[in-house]
Amino acid sequence: MSLTITLLGTGTSAGIPIIGCDCDTCRSPDPRDHRDRPGAMVCYEIDGEPRVVLIDTPTELRHQLIRHRVTRVDAVIYTHNHADHVFGLDDLRRINAVMGRAIDLYGEPNVIDWIRTGFRYAFHPEANPNQSWVPQLTTHTIAPDGPIEIAGQSWTPIRVMHGRIPILGFRLGRFAYCTDCSEIPPDSMNLLKDLDVLVIDALRYRPHPTHLTIEQALAVVDKLQPRRAYFTHIAHDIRHAELELKLPEHVTLAHDGLTIEVPN
Repeated sequence: MSLTITLLGTGTSAGIPIIGCDCDTCRSPDPRDHRDRPGAMVCYEIDGEPRVVLIDTPTELRHQLIRHRVTRVDAVIYTHNHADHVFGLDDLRRINAVMGRAIDLYGEPNVIDWIRTGFRYAFHPEANPNQSWVPQLTTHTIAPDGPIEIAGQSWTPIRVMHGRIPILGFRLGRFAYCTDCSEIPPDSMNLLKDLDVLVIDALRYRPHPTHLTIEQALAVVDKLQPRRAYFTHIAHDIRHAELELKLPEHVTLAHDGLTIEVPN
């Protein structure tokens, strides 16, 4: 099974440029330094039929879906429930209208509970007295205790730590996506071996309590030895053109809209 991964957003929770910031990165004319909140799209085929899975629904989801001409979403899998990963959810209602059906959402119980509370109007008619246009969503709870079938393929949720908060990374075949992580437990590292592509958090040079630094992300890549690695969730401390020259040949600093092909 071949995969096409599109990195919809590769920035932090504030995006780049940051409101009110006049640093070199935020004023950069290089489009690779302009970063939306983080998310990804994974496309593949099942018996000749397309499947589209989103990893998170970032704040700029509407712009991201328009930019990439997305009119189909079979499922969304959530890493965690922070605003930058969830707040674009309402924009899925237009995808519902185009497809004519509901979209499956997958997340840990606390994430699904948070979504059903924060977007209560989408799940409870009494919370939508005007009968306004709302997204049509079917929720499913998952756990990092083994593979689960999502959109016709076997996905493996993987436990990673976002500071003191346990969240999820995901593996599909020889591709894995681990954002917003400051630590990957040993058991999870074992689930990330033999990868063709690893997309991993690499916030900045300086230490951060809830994210990997560039140095720490390089150490993870060195241990796992994926064929290719891509750094995401980049802060405005980083100038794209400068960092990409310093990285090993098999490590790429991702940018918004980057498309990655993972062959069979």
